[in-house]
Amino acid sequence: MSRDFVGALLQLNAEKQVPRDHLIRTVEEAIAAAYRRVANEEDIHVRIDAESGKIRVFRARTAVSEVEDPLTQFTLDEARPYKTDAVLGDLVETEQLDSDAFGRIGAQTAKQIVLQRIREVERDQVFDSFVNREGELLTGTVNRVEPRAIILDVGKNVEAILATTEQSPLEHYRIGQNVKAFVLEVRRTPRGPQILVSRSHKGFLRRLFELEVPEIHNGTVEIKAIAREAGSRSKVAVASRQDGLDPVGATVGQRGARVQAVVAELGGEKIDVIPWNDDPSQFVANALSPAQVEGVVIDEEARVANVIVPERMLSLAIGRGGQNASLAAKLTGWRINIRSDMPAEAARPVVAAEPVEAETSTNGSVPDAGEPDVVPVMAEVASTGEAPVKAAKTAKAAKAAAKPKATAATSAKAVKGETAEAVEQPAPKPKARAAATKAAATKPAAAKATKVAAPKAATKRTKKAEEVAS
Repeated sequence: MSRDFVGALLQLNAEKQVPRDHLIRTVEEAIAAAYRRVANEEDIHVRIDAESGKIRVFRARTAVSEVEDPLTQFTLDEARPYKTDAVLGDLVETEQLDSDAFGRIGAQTAKQIVLQRIREVERDQVFDSFVNREGELLTGTVNRVEPRAIILDVGKNVEAILATTEQSPLEHYRIGQNVKAFVLEVRRTPRGPQILVSRSHKGFLRRLFELEVPEIHNGTVEIKAIAREAGSRSKVAVASRQDGLDPVGATVGQRGARVQAVVAELGGEKIDVIPWNDDPSQFVANALSPAQVEGVVIDEEARVANVIVPERMLSLAIGRGGQNASLAAKLTGWRINIRSDMPAEAARPVVAAEPVEAETSTNGSVPDAGEPDVVPVMAEVASTGEAPVKAAKTAKAAKAAAKPKATAATSAKAVKGETAEAVEQPAPKPKARAAATKAAATKPAAAKATKVAAPKAATKRTKKAEEVAS
């Protein structure tokens, strides 16, 4: 029986990874608790020989000067008959008990207590091993997906809870996937230790950089501050402890290899690495990267930084939804006010200049300054929405009315052997020719039919004149 007991202890030691001395002490307390329940006495103790496995059960009390609990304590004079050299605080054995004193019920009780104590010891050991890992990274496997959390198996039958609020919006998880997480807190609960982890905490980003950047791991480059909006954007301020070492270049890596590894782990989250500066104004200017800053005025009493940026950089400095300015404020610890370098008076002509572009014609052409008579008409047409061709035709008609009428009549000379010839009109100017061409293109089909019919009428009149002459 003793050999079997020692073998069972060794097996528990191998399975539960509980120290042997701690395991034996736990079994001693469990068997003693079972004896106390059967005998209904409190002065029963148990000792186990780790080598032979022999169990010794006895009664013992503690020697004290003043007795507070008569079931477990007695005076020094009462202890002297059992142990002559007893001193205060000694556990004095008073009676040896038979280890086979209790029967089947007692043995079953002892078994249950032993198993319960071993579970408690195992939980305490797990708690002690993980409580020292708060603020570190651990890798787990997705065990199950619940509506409010992801349960990770981190080994040794221990589960970690990744709550929905601690997850990145860009990430999706599947059963069996390996996931890195940041240990937020380890709690002691009746069901065992509870490990809370996060992937949205800024400490998670710090630990990832320590894994990817050797200079940060060995302390040559220090991460001074981190501002993060999980799943969207992060800003990291770094400083060098070694002269001549570029902290930003070391963190980013060659062709961005190091920072890209961190971005890939975060599911594509954007990361801005900026240099740390002891000067608040320079640090605030760096924090607003990638926007360029013209000047920073620091108000130390109100802890406000007034930033001036170029007009073209205003939207970039503020960011979408104010994200860039908000992250810069979190990173620096200053309240940041951003304004453009362009005063309000200078901005008005820019807005007033917009109607000037609307004065151009509908086809996108600008009126020619060489024809002052046409320009007002073109502007008027553009405002009313009519076609520019019609406007040019109106201007041409106005010019023609101002000039003397040209004799364009066609006379038929009743000369023998001669046919009627049309008097040639003077050649129009190039601009007038272009306007006439456009006007001809816009004439309706009826006008074209009239032109076709006109030569036929002229031919009939010529035949009649020839008949009269003959």
